[in-house]
Amino acid sequence: MESVKAFAPGRVNLIGDHTDYTGGWALPMAVEWGTTVEVERGGTRVELTSSEDPEPAQIDIDVADPRTVEPSWARYVAGVVAVVRPAEGAVGTVRSTLPVGAGLSSSAALEVAVALALGFEGSPLELALACQRAEHLASGVPSGVMDQLASVSGVAGHGLLIDCSSLEVTPVPMPKGVDVVVVDSGQSRALVGSAYAERRAQCEAAAEIIGPLRDATVDDLGRLDDPLLRRRARHVVTENQRVLDFAACISSGDLAGAGRLMAASHASLADDFEVSTDALDALAAELSAVPGVYGARLTGAGFGGCVVALADAESAVRGWRLHPSAGAALEGAGHSDGEPGVGGR
Repeated sequence: MESVKAFAPGRVNLIGDHTDYTGGWALPMAVEWGTTVEVERGGTRVELTSSEDPEPAQIDIDVADPRTVEPSWARYVAGVVAVVRPAEGAVGTVRSTLPVGAGLSSSAALEVAVALALGFEGSPLELALACQRAEHLASGVPSGVMDQLASVSGVAGHGLLIDCSSLEVTPVPMPKGVDVVVVDSGQSRALVGSAYAERRAQCEAAAEIIGPLRDATVDDLGRLDDPLLRRRARHVVTENQRVLDFAACISSGDLAGAGRLMAASHASLADDFEVSTDALDALAAELSAVPGVYGARLTGAGFGGCVVALADAESAVRGWRLHPSAGAALEGAGHSDGEPGVGGR
């Protein structure tokens, strides 16, 4: 039997939420925390034990409906199996340093690592799209591809400006002396039970009237008679511009400007898109008041999870100090230790 070890990082989104599934812009970064899947390939089932759950994943390689699989974490494994359709099964372990439900893309990291461990062959973009399909099968949530694309495309020391229409990824160097600080609100996020699909449907309804939101302007919003759709679309239109402006600020070292854009992003997510919570609002305000913090905002889809702050490295702000890291990597199956697989490491 063949031994394989795969690693996929989580991600933190610096700015640009609920823009990916409308073909807009986002700027996440892969982080050093992630998920490692180590397996022996062979057999007709994928059997994985997890350090995070007492119940194992036991998946037939011809699995039909991932959403019927128990326990719930195993549905993401089943989704990958259903998309990749490996020629053989595998037995092994899953270990993760990512907190589940915090909005750091633990599910995407699991999907990418499992796909690599099961022998996925293709480009980083093909891997990201395959794992996006796996997530749709597993959860039923029509999520965008940003999380998977950030996991496979990470570049050490860089954020990732993602064009969610062309799926082109442009590395953006992060300034020296600045930390990305993430704080968990303690409010667990679960997209399956959230209004995520409803928000996407509202964006699609707005786009039917004014055209693709990626190309829309603030003036176009006046053609939306429904005030709810107008607010949803306004968030997406203004957030896309904030992402591009943020990338320019980071590249030029204008950290104060980047921080103001993060604050405006949080306000838009709270007021226009209504995906923030009291806990997230309070945490963003608390972090923003700390000397040396340039700005803070909720990160991820909202409804709970984490707040991300951009801070001077010498600031006393509390939280996890995460670093922009390389993307998913495969060891074994023809790769010696340290030799990069998909994305490098």
